[in-house]
Amino acid sequence: MALDLKQLLTDSGALLEGHFLLTSGRHSDRYIEKFRLLERPAALDAVAQAMAEGIDPAEVDVVLGAAIGGILIAGAVARVLDRRIMFTERVDGRMTLRRGFELQPNGRVLVVEDIVSTGGSVKELLEVVRQAGALVMQVACLVDRSPGGLEIAPPTKVLLRLPIASWPPGECPKCQEGIPLAQPGRSGK
Repeated sequence: MALDLKQLLTDSGALLEGHFLLTSGRHSDRYIEKFRLLERPAALDAVAQAMAEGIDPAEVDVVLGAAIGGILIAGAVARVLDRRIMFTERVDGRMTLRRGFELQPNGRVLVVEDIVSTGGSVKELLEVVRQAGALVMQVACLVDRSPGGLEIAPPTKVLLRLPIASWPPGECPKCQEGIPLAQPGRSGK
């Protein structure tokens, strides 16, 4: 049975409408609060299974995600593949490995991301892997909400493409309507 992620997002109350400030600094009229989905163990397990599908565990040494939302997803995918999990954190605005995590040179990494809006966080994760001399085997994303789709070099698997408009603050129609701006769970970029 195929995963109907859009239905899961809707049923869990994760797909919100209003006026939102995104991590990128842009504004949007829709927001995906991934934790409404990820707080449900059965949904998290289904997402992890779908992300891991088709990936040969023998080709991956580490599953890498970004704090905070990426930790849950990366951990679940790592459990399915029976591989180690690592996550990055922001230190002075820069994505970095902490807590004794080290990627090995030529180590094979599956990068896991939750919601992609501009692709900035994915690119930062790829840079962390590159700087360690490790190899990105694949990128797996929960939702790509970017208008044009995520365009990066490694093979990429996206569970749901859901283009959602966003605007620079000065061009935001919700601002022009005077609708208050909500700042849901931001990553602190």
